[in-house]
Amino acid sequence: MVKMLLGSNNTGKLSEIQALLEEFDIELCTPVTLGINLEVKEDGATYAENAARKAAAFAHLSGLVTLADDSGLEVDVLDGAPGLYSARFSPKSGATDADRRAYILQRLQGKPYPWVARFRCTVALATPTGQVYFSEGICPGEIISEERGHNGFGYDPIFWLPEYGRTMAELSMEEKNHLSHRARAVKAVIPRIREILALS
Repeated sequence: MVKMLLGSNNTGKLSEIQALLEEFDIELCTPVTLGINLEVKEDGATYAENAARKAAAFAHLSGLVTLADDSGLEVDVLDGAPGLYSARFSPKSGATDADRRAYILQRLQGKPYPWVARFRCTVALATPTGQVYFSEGICPGEIISEERGHNGFGYDPIFWLPEYGRTMAELSMEEKNHLSHRARAVKAVIPRIREILALS
């Protein structure tokens, strides 16, 4: 089994990406399982820049091919916010996912419906020798004011998918991995993963 590192300790991301790669003989590790304690500043100007910083730093330190992503929620009536700051979109120190959802709904009060939005994800795949490859995925939808569903994480409970009549948090892992922004980005980079890891 070939080892590959995920440049994140987020268990939600790990579960999603493991499911997408399950047909391959890959052991997907996280920094914590390898005893790596590294904080990479995500202060780039783009998702790609942040993803590349994480992937390259972890690949260099671990000696393993590393997959990292940066993603965000973009809401049209908030001029694309929270965008790059989705994971830190709250005035509260130590804010939880629930705090961030509450804050975005507070910011949307009085704005005209529908609250058109999209999840955007850029994946970076880095080798220990310094090569970095990119892919992107987008999932369109809307923000709704009432939380629905208990699956997923982040903004999933308020991200409505009109064609499915459900929020992202009401989807099963299998359903989510057909249409989510992260799933689309990871699927797009799989040919490169197969090539680099010499998978059949």
